[in-house]
Amino acid sequence: MNRILNGLAAALLLSATTAAGAASGAGGQPGDPQQVTRTIEVVMHDNYFEPEQLSFAAGETVRLKVRNEGALVHEFNIGTAAMHEAHQGQMQMMVDHGVIRGDHLNRELMKMDMGGGHSMVHDHANSLLLEPGQEAELVWRFDHADHLEFACNVPGHYQAGMMGGIDVE
Repeated sequence: MNRILNGLAAALLLSATTAAGAASGAGGQPGDPQQVTRTIEVVMHDNYFEPEQLSFAAGETVRLKVRNEGALVHEFNIGTAAMHEAHQGQMQMMVDHGVIRGDHLNRELMKMDMGGGHSMVHDHANSLLLEPGQEAELVWRFDHADHLEFACNVPGHYQAGMMGGIDVE
């Protein structure tokens, strides 16, 4: 019975946090690479980002090239403070189930069936999850100001200050 309840709780949590990490409500939407007006490099260190603040014009489409120079797995996620708080539950579950293991990801466990067709695949359009030394890019169109932040939601990182502000004018 506990196994069923734990599986149901995990599936519900994953469903809720997947919605929280999804593109809608993150001040914009995935952008068309053909519409990119500029490219910005973001470097993740252990518990801080460089730069710490980003500014965009409303309607601007940008390419964010993100590189993890830290010693730990880090996330780059665009959202509101409430979205980050909701998404942290999924990230904690990924740690609890051994998907995030300090300095690397267990990609096989990411595919694990959590029930109801849910997995721990981290494939949100507004987010990147990178191991040390990895880099990736995200193309995003910033439509409007939503009190946005970019943050790392690996457990404890956001609370330690690994976040930055986003201005959309």
